[in-house]
Amino acid sequence: MKKLQLTQYVAHESRALQNPIQRRKKILDPNATLTFLKFTTAPLHGSSEILIPSFCSFGSQKFSLCASSDLGSEMEAWKELCDVTEENPEKLSENLDWFCRKCPQPKLLRAESARVSRIQLTAVLAVAHLISRNVVDTTGNHGKFVILDFLQAVPKSFHRSFWPDSYSLDSISAFYCSFLGSVSGGAAELSLEFGTKVLEITVEVMSCSESDRDPAISRAFLVALTQNFPSIRQTDGDKLIKFLLNQFAENRAPPESPMKQLQLNSPISKSEELSPGLDVAKSVSVVVNEGSLQWKTDVDQLSFGSNEGSGGSHLVLRDQVASFEEDSIQSLEMQEFALKLLTSVLDKVKVDDKLHDQVSSVAKRQLQSMSAFLKSRRRDWNEQDQALKARVNAKLFVYQAAANLKIKSLTSLETDRKTSIRLVLETVTLLLDAADACLTSVWRKMKGCEELFSSLLSGIAKMAAGKGGYPPRGLFNRLKLLALAACAQGSLFESVFKLSCEIIKSGWAKDRASVDTFIVGLASSIRESNDYEEQVDREKQVPAVQLNVIRLLADITVAVKKPEVADMILPFFIEILEGGDASSTPRSLRLHLLDAVSRIATLGYEKSYRETVVMMTRGYLSKISTVGSVESKTSSPRSIAWHLESLAAGFLIIARGLKNTKLRADYRHRLLSLCSDVSLASESKSGWSGADLLGPLLRAVAQICSDFDPTSKVEPSLLKLFRNLWFYIALFALAPPILKPPLPEVKTISNSVNSAGRISTFSLQAVGGPYMWNPRWALAVQRISQGTPPLVVSSVKWLEDELELNALHNSDTLRGTGNKKVASTQRTALSIALGGRVDVSAMKTISGAKATYLLAVALLEVIRFISNGGILNGGSSVSASRSAFSCVFEYLKSPDLTPAVSQCLTATVHRAFEAAVSWLEDQISLTGENANIMESTMYTHACFLIKSMSQRDEDIRDISAKLLTHIRNKFPQVLWSSSCLDSLLFSVHDNASSVGNDPACTAAIRSLYQKVLREWIILSISYAPCTSQGLLQDKLCKANTLQRSSTTNDVVSLLTEIRIGTGKNEIWSGIKAANIPAVMAAAVAASGANFKTSEAFNSEVLGTCVVNAMLKCNYTRQVACTVRLENISGNDTLSSHSVRRLQQFVNTAEKGGEVDKSHFRETCSHATALLLSNLQDGQQRIDMMEFSHLLCLLCWCPAYMLTHDAMETGIYIWTWLVSAAPQFESFVLSSLVDAWIWTIDAKRGLFASDVRYYGPTAKLRPQLSPGEPEDPPDSDPVNEILAHRLWLGFLIDRFEVVRHNSTEQLLLFGQLLQRSTNLDLCFTHHPAAAGTFFTLMLLGLKFCSCQRQGKVHKFIRGLQLLEDRIYRTSLGWFSRQPEWYDVNIPNFCQSEAQSVSMFAQFLSNERSEFIQSGSNARAHENGNLTDEIDQYHPVWGNMENYGAGMEKRKQLLLILCQHESDRLDVWAQPISPKDSPYSRLKLSSKKWTEHVKTAFSVDPRIAISLASRFPANIAVKSEAIRLVQAHIVDFRTIPEALPYFVTPKTVEEDSVLLQQLLHWDACSITQALVLLTPAYKGHPRVMAYVLRVLESYPPERVTFFMPQLVQSLRYDEQRLVEGYLLRAAQRSDIFAHILIWHLEGESVQETVKNGVLDKNARFRGILPEVRQHIVDGFTPKAFDLFSREFDFFDKVTSISGVLFPLPKEERRAGIRRELEKIKMQGEELYLPTAPNKLVRGIQVDSGIPLQSAAKVPIMITFNVVDRDGDHNDVKSQACIFKVGDDCRQDVLALQVISLLRDIFQAVGLNLYLFPYGVLPTGDGRGIIEVVPNTRSRSQMGETTDGGLYEIFQQEFGPVGSPSFETARANFLTSSAGYAVASLLLQPKDRHNGNLLFDNMGRLVHIDFGFIFETSPGGNMRFESAHFKLSHEMTQLLDPSGDMKSETWHQFVSLCVKGYLAARRYMDGIISTVEMMVESGLPCFSRGDPIGKLRKRFHPEMSEREAAHFMIHVCTDAYNKWTTYGYDLIQYLQQGIEK
Repeated sequence: MKKLQLTQYVAHESRALQNPIQRRKKILDPNATLTFLKFTTAPLHGSSEILIPSFCSFGSQKFSLCASSDLGSEMEAWKELCDVTEENPEKLSENLDWFCRKCPQPKLLRAESARVSRIQLTAVLAVAHLISRNVVDTTGNHGKFVILDFLQAVPKSFHRSFWPDSYSLDSISAFYCSFLGSVSGGAAELSLEFGTKVLEITVEVMSCSESDRDPAISRAFLVALTQNFPSIRQTDGDKLIKFLLNQFAENRAPPESPMKQLQLNSPISKSEELSPGLDVAKSVSVVVNEGSLQWKTDVDQLSFGSNEGSGGSHLVLRDQVASFEEDSIQSLEMQEFALKLLTSVLDKVKVDDKLHDQVSSVAKRQLQSMSAFLKSRRRDWNEQDQALKARVNAKLFVYQAAANLKIKSLTSLETDRKTSIRLVLETVTLLLDAADACLTSVWRKMKGCEELFSSLLSGIAKMAAGKGGYPPRGLFNRLKLLALAACAQGSLFESVFKLSCEIIKSGWAKDRASVDTFIVGLASSIRESNDYEEQVDREKQVPAVQLNVIRLLADITVAVKKPEVADMILPFFIEILEGGDASSTPRSLRLHLLDAVSRIATLGYEKSYRETVVMMTRGYLSKISTVGSVESKTSSPRSIAWHLESLAAGFLIIARGLKNTKLRADYRHRLLSLCSDVSLASESKSGWSGADLLGPLLRAVAQICSDFDPTSKVEPSLLKLFRNLWFYIALFALAPPILKPPLPEVKTISNSVNSAGRISTFSLQAVGGPYMWNPRWALAVQRISQGTPPLVVSSVKWLEDELELNALHNSDTLRGTGNKKVASTQRTALSIALGGRVDVSAMKTISGAKATYLLAVALLEVIRFISNGGILNGGSSVSASRSAFSCVFEYLKSPDLTPAVSQCLTATVHRAFEAAVSWLEDQISLTGENANIMESTMYTHACFLIKSMSQRDEDIRDISAKLLTHIRNKFPQVLWSSSCLDSLLFSVHDNASSVGNDPACTAAIRSLYQKVLREWIILSISYAPCTSQGLLQDKLCKANTLQRSSTTNDVVSLLTEIRIGTGKNEIWSGIKAANIPAVMAAAVAASGANFKTSEAFNSEVLGTCVVNAMLKCNYTRQVACTVRLENISGNDTLSSHSVRRLQQFVNTAEKGGEVDKSHFRETCSHATALLLSNLQDGQQRIDMMEFSHLLCLLCWCPAYMLTHDAMETGIYIWTWLVSAAPQFESFVLSSLVDAWIWTIDAKRGLFASDVRYYGPTAKLRPQLSPGEPEDPPDSDPVNEILAHRLWLGFLIDRFEVVRHNSTEQLLLFGQLLQRSTNLDLCFTHHPAAAGTFFTLMLLGLKFCSCQRQGKVHKFIRGLQLLEDRIYRTSLGWFSRQPEWYDVNIPNFCQSEAQSVSMFAQFLSNERSEFIQSGSNARAHENGNLTDEIDQYHPVWGNMENYGAGMEKRKQLLLILCQHESDRLDVWAQPISPKDSPYSRLKLSSKKWTEHVKTAFSVDPRIAISLASRFPANIAVKSEAIRLVQAHIVDFRTIPEALPYFVTPKTVEEDSVLLQQLLHWDACSITQALVLLTPAYKGHPRVMAYVLRVLESYPPERVTFFMPQLVQSLRYDEQRLVEGYLLRAAQRSDIFAHILIWHLEGESVQETVKNGVLDKNARFRGILPEVRQHIVDGFTPKAFDLFSREFDFFDKVTSISGVLFPLPKEERRAGIRRELEKIKMQGEELYLPTAPNKLVRGIQVDSGIPLQSAAKVPIMITFNVVDRDGDHNDVKSQACIFKVGDDCRQDVLALQVISLLRDIFQAVGLNLYLFPYGVLPTGDGRGIIEVVPNTRSRSQMGETTDGGLYEIFQQEFGPVGSPSFETARANFLTSSAGYAVASLLLQPKDRHNGNLLFDNMGRLVHIDFGFIFETSPGGNMRFESAHFKLSHEMTQLLDPSGDMKSETWHQFVSLCVKGYLAARRYMDGIISTVEMMVESGLPCFSRGDPIGKLRKRFHPEMSEREAAHFMIHVCTDAYNKWTTYGYDLIQYLQQGIEK
C-alpha cells in the first residue's frame, strides 16, 4: 500500500466518507465489526471461510474476494488485500497458501469445458501479484506452480464458456492486463520461466484459426501481452521472431523496391487507373489562395535513397491498393500484433544479428510502402464507408507499429558510428517521406493517420537527437517544408510543433547556424506581402498558413525558452504590427500577432518584455488620441473599440503569463499608470465615455494585482495610482452595484461625462445599478479589490488639490453652479452607498472631490466582501491578516479626521460588514470545497476582529467587539473554531506589546477580552458542551506545551471563574442543547468526570475540564518519552501494543466479563495521545495500517462494548480526537454512525426490540400483564440504554456543531436517523428508554429543521419523509401501555421527564414547512409529496388530506408527549407542590373524539393506550369502545382491548362480537378471572376464551390464584372450570396438591341456621367430588408423592389436637415426642406454603406451642433446601400450624401484598414487603410461614423502656453510623411499602404485636384478621389513619420532627411512587379481591369493600393529583392520636407493649 503521510491519509479518508460506497470500503463495515475486532491481527489458521476477515483491516466488505459485481472495485480490493498481506510478513506463507487454495485446481483447468469463478480469478491475481513483489513463496513453490498451471490453461480462456457470466469483454481485458502485468514484473528467474510459457501461448494463439477461439478474447489477450510483455530468454526471443517472420512478415511483406515490382507486374488496367488528382508529386509544393502565395520547392532535400521514376510509383500504388483490398481487418490486426511483438522482443533481449537484419528489413519495407499507400485511392472508394474507414485505420496502425519497430531496431543495433549515421539518415528520410504523405493523404483527418503522423515525427526527433548525436543538416530544410505544409493544411499541427522544438533543442549547441536559419526562414515567410487592399470583403482574409506560422513561431519561442529565439522572432512581429496603417492590417492577423508578442513577453526576458509593453502602451494611447480627431471620422467606433479590446487582450495575456516578480511589479506600475493616463485623456474626448476607454484594461489590471498583497508596504507612487484608479472606477460607474436590490433603472445615458447631469447619473449607477458595461469588467473590478491596498490619505488638503484637479480640470461646464450640483449628487450617492447610515445633510462640509473619494472607498471596501467574502490576496494560507477588515479598519486610524468624514468611514466599516454577512449567508447551502472556503473566510474575519479588540483605539475595540458578537450570533459555528478560540485565549497576551506601557489601556483590553470570552464559552457550552470542553482542554494543552506559564495561569483562572448553571440559568433559555439531559450527561463524560458521582452538569464541570486537560498533557508527555526511549521490546510497536490491549477489552466484554473502567480509559488515552503525537510533529512513527486499526478501534470499542462506563470513556476520547485533530471529524462521525447502525442491526441497547423481558410488563406476566413469561436477559438492558443515552448526547453535541458548516457530516446524521426511524418498530419496550428515545426523536426534528437553514434544501423531499417517519415512530412509542420505572441513578427520572418535555416543547414550537406548503404549485416547487399522498403515502398509507392529517397527528403526539412528560415528572418529583400545565387539558369532547380516531388511524394500539392514559375521560373511553366494536378485527392482537367489547351487556345480548374471542390474544390471568364472575353468566364463548387463556400459561403460574379459581367453581354450572382444574392437575403435581388443600380449606359440614339452608351448600357439595377426581387422575408415581406429602403434614398438623388435653408446661415436650414419631418418606416433600423449598428434616427441638384462647397452634422448624439451588445448602424455615382458625382472609391479604411486591420490584422501586406464605389445609386448619429473624415490636419492648429510636441505636449503633443509617433506610423502605399496602387493604388491629422487625431493621405486618371495612370492637374503626405511623416511627423517619427532613421526604416520595405504581395495575388487584366476595370471608361482611377499594385508587385523578392525595395520606397518618390511642387500649387490655 502506498505510504501516505498521516495527515494526507486522514484527509483522504475524510474525503472518502462523502461517498457512501467509499465509506463502506474505508471504514469498518457494521456487519463485520465483531469479526474485525477479533481477527484484525490474528494469525491465519483454520477454516479459510472464517479467516477472510483477518486480511480486512478496514472491514470485510472492502476486501471480500467476491463482494462486488464491479470489476474495477474488485481489482482495487485484491490489490489492497495483497498490500495488507505484505504488511504482515510473519504470516506471508500462511496467507499465500490460503490464496493458492482459492485458485482453480489443475484438475479443473485440464478439463475439456473448464470454467472458473470470480473468486478463483481474483485469487490467481493475488498470487501473481504477491509473487511479482518478490514475496517468499511457500514450501514447494506452490505459488509458482499455480501460476504455471493457469498459464497452461490460458488457451482455454479464449472461449467464452471459460469465464464467469458476469465478466464482460472489458473485464476479461482488465484481467489479462493485471495478470500479465504481475507475471512480467516478478523476480528474474520466475519471470523468465513465465515468459517462456507466455510465448508458447502466443505462438498457439497466432497459429490457430479463428474458428478455434473467440477472436475478441484472443485479441484482448494479445493487446494485454503487447502492453505487458514478459522477460524472456534470448533463445525464446529468437524462436518467436522466426515464427513471426515466417507466419506474417515474409508472407505479407511488400516487394523490395518499386523497380522490381515494375518488372514483375503487368501495367495497370484502365478500370483500375488511379485518380490523377492525387498522384504523388516529385517534390513538396504548397499552393495557397490559388497561387497568391507560393512556397518555393527548389530547396535542398534529403535524398539518401534512390528515387524511382513515376512509372514505378504508379506500380507501387497499384500493388498497395490490391494488397490492401485483400486484407481483412482481422489480418491487419494480426500484422499489427506481430510487429508490436517483434518490437517487444527487441526491447527485452538482444537477438541474433541475422534475425535483427530481417526484422529491420521487414520494418523498412513497410515504411517504403507506406507513402505509396497513403497517396493511393480508387475511384470506387467511398470516404464515408465505415467498413472501409475501419480497414484503413487498421492499416495505418500496422504502419505505426512498423515505424516503431524500425526505430527500435535501429536503437537496439550495435554498430560503428559511420554505419549508424547512414542508417539514421536513411530511416529519417523514410519517416519524413511518410510524414509528407500523411499531410497530403485523403485519410489525413482519420484518427489512425493523426496517430501515425505523430508517431513518425516522434521517431524523427528520436533519431535526430539520439543515434548519431546531432540532427542532419538537411533535416532543417525538410522540416521547414514539412512545417509549412502542416501550417497550410491546418491539421497535424501539434506533432510538427513538438518535432520542431525537439530539433531546435538538440541542434542548438551543435548546429546553431542551421537552427537560426530554420527559425528565420519560418519567420520570414510571414513577410510575404498580400494585397489586402484589393480585397473587397468586409473582413480581409489572411492565408491560414500565415496565421499558423505565427502561432508555430510563438509556440516554439515559449517552448524552447531561449531569449535568443525571442530576439530573432519578435522583431518580425513588431514590424508588421507597427508598420503601415493599423486599419489596413487584417484583424485576424493583428490578433495573432498581438497574441504572439504577448506570449513572448510573458517569458520574462527583459528586452522582449519592455519592447512589447512599450509598443502596446504606445498603441493604446495612440488609438485613444485619435478619438474625436479628424482621422477618427474615417474609422467607425466599433473599429476603435475592437483595436482597444485587442490591445487589452494582449495586456491580459502578459499579466497572466508573466512570472518574474520584478517584472510583474514593473508591469503593475505601468498598467496602473496607463489607466490614469487613459482616464485623464478620456475627459477631452467627446462622444466617448471614460468607461469605454478604461474598462478594457480592467481585466489585465485585475490579473496583475491577483498576487499583490494589499497589506504589505506600498510605495506612495503606487498607492497614488491605486487611488486614482478607484476614483475613476467610481466616477465612471465601472464598479458593480453594491445595493440589493438595485435602484430602478435611470433614463437615457449618454457616453459623455462632461456635464453635471451625466456625472450624477454615473454616481447613482455606481451605487445602485443597473450595470451598463461589460459584465467582465465588473468581475475584474471585484478581483482588483482583493489586491488594492487601503486608500488611506493623511491630508484631506492634498485630496482636494490633486484629485479634484485630475478629475475635473478639463470640464468647463462644472464650474460655478455645476460644481455644486456634482458635489450634491456625489454626497447623495455616498449616503445611499453607506446604506443611509449618514444623512446627506451631515455631509455639507464634504466637497465633491472628497465625496467622490469617500464613495470610491465605500465601493472598494464593500466590493472586497461582495467578490469573495473579503479575503485579500497574499498566499494560499488564510490567516487573520488576510481579512479585508484589516484594510477597512485602516481608515479609522487616520489622524485629524473631521466628524463628517469619520462618520462616513465608520459607516463604511458597517456597510462592509453587512456585505460580508450577506456573502456568507449566500454560501450557506454550498458543499465540498466551496463550503470549506466559506468557513475559512468566516473564521478569518472572526479572528481578525478578536485581535482588533486589543487595539489602542477604543472605538476600534468597541466596533470589533460588536461585529464579532454579530458574527457569533449569525453563524454559531465560529464558536467551535479552533483558530477563533486560539485568538480569544491568547491574543490578549500576544498583542500586549501593541498598547505599550499604558496600564489603563491594558486593563480595559483585558476586561473586554474577559467579557467576550465568558459570553463565548457560555454560549458555546449551551449549544455543544462536549465539543466546547474538548476545545478548551486542547487549548490548555497547547498553552502548557508552549511553556508559557503566565498565559496558562491566566487562561485557567479565567475559565474557573466562569459559572455554568444546570439549565435553569437565564443564559440557557429556550431549547438549547445543553438543556437536554443526554447532552449534559455526555458533557460530564467529555470533561473527564464520572457522571454517577456528578448530580448535574454544573459549575464544577469547567474545573474538571481544566484538571483533565492537564491529564491529557501528561499522557502526551508520557507517549513522547516512551517513543524517545524505545522501551517496547522486540518487533512490537506502541501502536500494535495499544491495538492488542483494546482488542483484549473487546474480547472480555464479548465473553460477558467485566472490563476495568480505569484500565480501559488509560489504554484509550494513551492510544489517542499516540495518534495525535504523530500528527503534531510530522514524523510518522506508526505504520499506516496500524494507524487505521487504532483509529477505528478507538471509535468502535466503546460502541461495541456498549456499557455506561465504556461510553463515558468513548465520549472522552472522541471529544479529544475531534478537538485536537479536526481532520478526524468526518472519520470519527462516520465510524460512530456506522457503529450506531450496527447496534440497530445487532438489536442492542435502545434497539433491543427482541428482548421480551423488559420493564414492569414483562416481570408481571402473566398475572397482571398479558403474555408468556420470559427469562431475564444476560446483560442489564438499562446499562446499555444508558450507554446509548450518553452516546446520543455526544451525537447531538456534534450535530449542533456541524449543522451550520458541514453538509457532508450533516447527511451522516440523516443516514443515522433514517435507519433509526424504520417503520418496523425497532426500539426496546423498556420504560427506562423513554428519555433516550425522545431525545433521538428530538435530534430528528432538529435535523429536519435544517432545511430552513439551506444546508440540505436539495433533500427537502427526503426531509419530509423523514419528518413523517419521526412522527410515526414517536407515536409508535405510545402504542404500549404507560409504565413507570425507577433507576438507581441520581436525577435519572428527572432527566427522563425533561427529555420528553423538551421534545414536546420543540414539537409545539416547530412549524412544519411541509404542512403549510400552500398551493399545489408550491408543492411541486418544493418537491413535496402533497400531490401524491392523497392516493398513498409511504409512511401513513392511504389518506385524504395530507396537511390536515399531519396537523392532527402532530396535535395527538403533542398531547401524548405532554401527558408522558407530566407522568415522568411526577415520578421524578413525587412530592413537588407544582402542578403540570398539561395535567388537565382543556379540550372539548369533540376534540378528544378526533384524537382517538387519529390514534386509531395510525395504530389501534395507540387508541387503547390513549384510553389507558385518560381513564376518567368519558369521550375517550366511549370512542375507544366504538372503534373496537366497529373495527374489532384490527384489535385481535391487543389483549387490553378485551373490556371494550366483552361486557355484561354484550354477553346479555349474545353479541356477534363475542365470536372474535376465538381469535383474540391471551389476556392476563387477573383479566381472565373477571370473566368467571356471575356478571358474564358463564357464556360459552367467554368461558372458552378464559379456559384457552388459562391453558396457555404454565400451571405453576396460575397456582397463585388458586383461591379465586376455587371460588369460580360456585358459578361453574357447565363444570368447564372444573375441567380445566383437572387437566392442570394432571400437568403439575404441585398445582394438584395446592388445589386439594384449598378445596379442603373451603370444605365445611353443611349446617342449618335458623331453618335456612346454607347458601354455599351446593358449592361445598361439589368440592369433595372435584378432589376425588383429581386423586383419581393421579398416576401411580404422582399418587405416591401425594400420599407421602399429605400424610407427612397431616401428622404434623394433628399434633395440635394431641397437645390440647396437656397442661401448658408439658406441651413443648409433647411436641418433641410427636415429632420424633414422624419419619421423612423421600426427598420430594416440600413445604406447602413454599413449594420451591424441599424438606430435608424436622428440627425436633424446635417445636413451640403458641398462645391461643381455645386452640393450640404450634411452631415447628424444618430443614429445607432450595428446589432449584444447591441441595447441600440447608436452611431453617419455621412454620405455624393452626387448628380451628380460618386462614383464608390472610391468604387474600397476602395475595394483594404479593402483587404489590411484584409491582414494586417490576418498576424498580426500593420498597420492601414480605408476603409470607399462608395455606389453608382444611376446615379451620392452615399452615403459616414464620418471618425469619424477626421479633414483634411488643417483644422488643419487653427488653427496653425506650422507643424504636433508642432500640435501633442499641442494636445498630449510634445515629449517623453506617449500620444505623442502613437500618434506618431499611425501616424507611419497608414502612413505605406497607404504607401503600395498608392504604389499599385497610388492615386494622395494628397493635405492636402485629408489627415485626427483622435483624436488618425492616418492618413486617402480620395478622390480617381485620381488613377492608372490618375492624375490632364491633367495627368501631377507632384506627382512623390509613396506616400506622406512630410517634416512635416518625422519630426514625423524620428526625427533625417537622416533616421537612430529607428522610421524611424520601419516605413520602417512596409512598407516592408505590401508590402510583399500584394504580397502574388497579384492575388486576381489584379483580383478585373481587373474585373472593362470595367466599364468606369476614372482610366482605359489611359495606361495599370493592367499591371503596376502587375509590382508594382514585382512578379519576391525574398522576399529580394522586401524588397529592398520597402526600395527604402520609401527613394525616403522621403521629395521629387515634394510632396512639389504640396502642394504649391494647396495652391496657391485652398487655401489649406500646
